[in-house]
Amino acid sequence: MTNRPKQVAVLGSTGSIGRSTLEVIDHSDGRLSVVALSGNTNVELLARQTAHFRPRWVVLTDSTAAGSFDRSCLSAGTELLVGSEALERVAAKDDVDTVVSAIVGSAGLLGTWAALAAGKRVALANKETLVIAGELVTRLARERRAEIIPVDSEHCAVFQALQAGRREEVRRIILTASGGPFRNHTAEQLANVTIDEALEHPTWKMGQKITVDSATMMNKALEIVEARWLFDLDPDQITVTIHPQSVVHSVVEYKDGSAIAQLSPPDMKLPIQYALDWPERHEGVSSRLDWSQPWRLDFEPPDVERFEALELGLEVARRGGTTGAVLNGANEAAVAAFLGG
Repeated sequence: MTNRPKQVAVLGSTGSIGRSTLEVIDHSDGRLSVVALSGNTNVELLARQTAHFRPRWVVLTDSTAAGSFDRSCLSAGTELLVGSEALERVAAKDDVDTVVSAIVGSAGLLGTWAALAAGKRVALANKETLVIAGELVTRLARERRAEIIPVDSEHCAVFQALQAGRREEVRRIILTASGGPFRNHTAEQLANVTIDEALEHPTWKMGQKITVDSATMMNKALEIVEARWLFDLDPDQITVTIHPQSVVHSVVEYKDGSAIAQLSPPDMKLPIQYALDWPERHEGVSSRLDWSQPWRLDFEPPDVERFEALELGLEVARRGGTTGAVLNGANEAAVAAFLGG
């Protein structure tokens, strides 16, 4: 038994999940330590993070951006590396215990793959990895005895609720969705939404891509595929319900009728800390529910005619193969085009 801090590599440290991860580590009372950071083009923030956490490795995947990185932030023991191949090498380093996969989109696949191939624990926030190559990724994790601990709040909730019984006792899982900013919009209104409207999520503070995905319900479609591979479920065991308050993060229903749910305020620091500390639990920095006040929880079925992405997610989960890569690629292109005006 060692008291050495757990050495964490944060891939995508300048993004929303990456920043929240560093906040969790900063308040971990020495349990967790940053051994590596990576960014793409946000060199100013990455330099500040480097100066504060003093990691062994800093990776900039964008070689052009690397030219403007302020190297004065580097301590004597910190090495600056450039390029996606450097990211893969760092993810597999012997000194790395846990890799937080927080790079947005398909770009996160290679670092995740390298970490799993090296037998690491991966705190997976990059759902696209499992959408694109879920069968291959989960097989690799089994072969290398690596661990995938989900950071998505819904899948973290399912992960916890599954510990209440055996897998063969599970009837289904229910992934909750806030419904996003357009939950009550008509089809005609949806045809004319603006970028600013799409980025105004009612309950979560997230990066631009996932916020747009939430507005179209494509995020939930991707999560259906993620859950299918992560928990080795039949696609027909995965359902979705709209829950505007985002307090119940998901539910596991067992064959006897018991439904086990995980509840907490919509704060990503909780599932991040859970993934980093599992199987232990420690005092955290995330917000808590106030059980002394009256509050309500609403649930309703999703409108699959207005939000057709949900059916696409189920179809991809059923068909497998390369369909996940096709769906993800088409969605990334569509979101980029929308945000580009």
